Amino acid sequence: MEDRIQHAVELFMSGYGCSQSVVAAFADLYGLDDTMAKRIAAGFGGGVGRMRMMCGTVSGLVILAGLDCGQTEGDDREGKAACYKVVQELLETFRQRNGSIICAELLGLNGCPVVKTTYVPDERNAEYYKKRPCAQKVESAARIFAEYLQDKLG
Repeated sequence: MEDRIQHAVELFMSGYGCSQSVVAAFADLYGLDDTMAKRIAAGFGGGVGRMRMMCGTVSGLVILAGLDCGQTEGDDREGKAACYKVVQELLETFRQRNGSIICAELLGLNGCPVVKTTYVPDERNAEYYKKRPCAQKVESAARIFAEYLQDKLG
């Protein structure tokens, strides 16, 4: 699993969004090709469309939980409950390890407007990576999901 965690960080450091990086690192386990995984997760970057709401890495965890244990029948309440339990446990673990699941809080932007005035993401360069904790959050989310899978397998 360590290779998947490293792959997630490498994806992020090569320009992919935080959610894309986490989802793509595990997508093959669920029959998703790399391109489709990145497309599914694309809009969740920047705290959902750069609105600084739920962290993209956390959104990635939610997507992966759905792929892993999401119910497929509308009236399957037990299946929904089981998936929601996994989601809540994964997100609580992330919150405990990182202090929040909210992008703005993780970036130290408390009190800033939630909606960004631009849709254009910041340029990915050395300065961007130096001032952001995002690579560490990608690693944390990928590690949390890897631990979940290892625990599930026993």
